[in-house]
Parts: sequence; C-alpha cells; structure tokens
Amino acid sequence: MKAKELAQLISTKSAPVILDVRSGMEFNSGHIPGAIHAPSMRILLSMAHLPKDKNSRLVITCEHGPRAQMAQGLLSLYGYKNSTLLEGHMSGWRNAGLKMER
Repeated sequence: MKAKELAQLISTKSAPVILDVRSGMEFNSGHIPGAIHAPSMRILLSMAHLPKDKNSRLVITCEHGPRAQMAQGLLSLYGYKNSTLLEGHMSGWRNAGLKMER
C-alpha cells in the first residue's frame, strides 16, 4: 500500500490495522497515527496485540522492509491472510512529510 493512500484512509477513519514491527525505541521516536507496536519477536512468541479476526486487513511496516517481510511471513503462518507491506516503509512515510505521532 502506498503511504499517501494509507494517510488518506487514516484521515477518513477507514484505515486497516497498522502494525509497526520496529524496536520500541524506533516506535517511540515516531510512528504512523494509530499504529500498533508489534515487534517480530512479540509476534513470534504470540505476545503482540493482534486482531482476533484473522481476515482483518493489515498493513505492516518497519524502517526499510526486511523486518516487515519477516513479520508478514509469521502472520501468514498464524493464519492472517489479508496483509500487505507499506510501500517505502517508515523512511518513505517520513520523507513524504506525513503525520506522525509519539
């Protein structure tokens, strides 16, 4: 999903569940509004706060991509079938000047 498309969905309150799989320090330095902090290790250990509905639409992001790809694979193994990666990830979101929260 493109960053501006996600920003538009957020502004209309129709955004999918946004999972930010970066470290706590990275997440706390700024994240997409409404994002859930769900590092890959917490997903692996079933400790992340994930939607109960495994058909929920998910957008996964990290800083540059590899952690998000790993998280998407884990989520797929756990039965989540409707996930996508944020194009450009957080570096792209920031470079686009889109709103962030702390």
